[in-house]
Amino acid sequence: MTDKRIKGGVATWACLPGFPPAVIFPFTPGERFGVRSLYEFQMLMYRPLYWLGRDGAPEIDWDLSVGEEPVWDETGRTCTVRIKPWKWSNGETVCADNVIFWMNMLKVKGPRFGAYSEGYFPDNLVSFEKVADDKVSFTFDKAYSTNWVLLNQLTMITPMPKAWDRTADGPADATHDIEQAEAVYEFLMAENGDVVEEDNSHRTRWADSPVWSVVNGPWRLKSYTEEGVVTFVPNEHYSGPNPPHLDELRQVSTKSDEQQYELLQSGDVQVGFLPPGMGVQPDGDPTKGGPNPLGDGFQLEPQILFNINFMAVNFSNPTVAGNMIRQPYIRQALQSCFDQEYGAREVYQGYGWSQTGSIPVLPKSDLVSPKIAERGGFWPFDLEKARQLLADNGWDVSASPAVCVRPEEAGEGIPAGTELSFSLRYWEGRPSLARLMAQFRDDAAKAGIEIRLEEVMGSVLVAEDGPGEKRMWELSCWGGGWVYNYPTGENLFQSGAACNFSNWRDAKADELIAKTVTTDSLEALYEYQEYIAEQAPVIFMPTFPRRLFEVAGNLRGFSPINPYGLINPENWYYVEEGV
Repeated sequence: MTDKRIKGGVATWACLPGFPPAVIFPFTPGERFGVRSLYEFQMLMYRPLYWLGRDGAPEIDWDLSVGEEPVWDETGRTCTVRIKPWKWSNGETVCADNVIFWMNMLKVKGPRFGAYSEGYFPDNLVSFEKVADDKVSFTFDKAYSTNWVLLNQLTMITPMPKAWDRTADGPADATHDIEQAEAVYEFLMAENGDVVEEDNSHRTRWADSPVWSVVNGPWRLKSYTEEGVVTFVPNEHYSGPNPPHLDELRQVSTKSDEQQYELLQSGDVQVGFLPPGMGVQPDGDPTKGGPNPLGDGFQLEPQILFNINFMAVNFSNPTVAGNMIRQPYIRQALQSCFDQEYGAREVYQGYGWSQTGSIPVLPKSDLVSPKIAERGGFWPFDLEKARQLLADNGWDVSASPAVCVRPEEAGEGIPAGTELSFSLRYWEGRPSLARLMAQFRDDAAKAGIEIRLEEVMGSVLVAEDGPGEKRMWELSCWGGGWVYNYPTGENLFQSGAACNFSNWRDAKADELIAKTVTTDSLEALYEYQEYIAEQAPVIFMPTFPRRLFEVAGNLRGFSPINPYGLINPENWYYVEEGV
């Protein structure tokens, strides 16, 4: 007996609680730069120059990429990219001008793009230019790691159609006149709507927009409702590989893990996920699905990403709390209070692992520093070590919270009598995260650190507690971290980077990061990550599958899982089982 493929059908996807797609314009700012808006929404419609992930491996998929493999000249400084002649839905051909349009905007508005890091792309370019209707060239200021250029620089680019090159007054020409890029950017951001506003009313206009309806991906947006239901239909003019099999793809908002699990049980959604803590991995291998509470009607697929998890600490906070955060020993004490093994074993039921530093532990690679791997991190769980760090630096830890008794040792801006106390805002609606935060609070209290917990809606949290000067938050946890392309630190830890969530600035870190991007030497990568682990500019947390996907048994084409978090619902199809 074989399974017979069915043409068409509707697949409904239950989104993570608190994270509706918030930005349709693929020039996404740092406060909304994440998997949900980019990889699970925008890229279905607007294909990037290079597609990350191929058959479950962390590499470029050349078939799904708009650009062909870069060709480098003999100096190692100039590469040329040929653009495939895919079509926009309005009939225009994807071309070099579409890339130059993007590059001009990046040159002018780089700090407002989430993947921008000061001093890197496009700041490290001597020039970029159209060399033929289907070719662009990029000349860098020096020779860099070609692997890093491809994975961390050129992957930023999303070609933009001529139809977007306009202002409220009509057509513009930011493609050829960079001076017009500012006005075009402002128009497109206005068409997007407020990126922080949580109400969906402005998002309901996206589907009918003459701007956002011009797509080159396999899907176009049919509707976005006030309730947050997103519906995609196939782009009839798609010219790339793998056109969709389904008639519709729906993405539904959920308010909690429990709600979306009920939708799975009822059969109202075909793709959802087990709430963390419900799934059990008895063998301790988080890459493999364990027993499935939903039975044989669903496939259990752990989504292992090339990522790290952490909570941010706010170096830009102008209060005494910020002065405390700026002291390395306090951050090191906080890290020493985080029992990652407990989280991996008890909270995530074997579907978790300790994150020892700034390089992903899984999928396994030779990129992790042996020194860090051997030690289990620079600051493994050790409450006595945390207490000693505080006591050695002027704090009375005989009570909790500890009290500053020697301000000359505690650090600048920490007066005598200060209590060691922080607020910690975290993503609401996730029981496993709440449990993990409660355990952190209780363990930190034993070392003399008071943690005051507050639940906040996920999308509100990342919008309000992101990078920025003189923000008032102290500790912030959205239950995740960062999915890498290639794990150098310019996006997260470079001074002034758009996604430097902790607002950390450190000259030595900048110097070490600069080394990692000019060589493929593992030693440079090890030196950088060891310094980050020692300084603790974030608090590393147990990492786990982003989701334990539950996929309806008769829905195929879902796997292999993309290690970067991108999705390809155009590959999904239904079967009549047992025909």
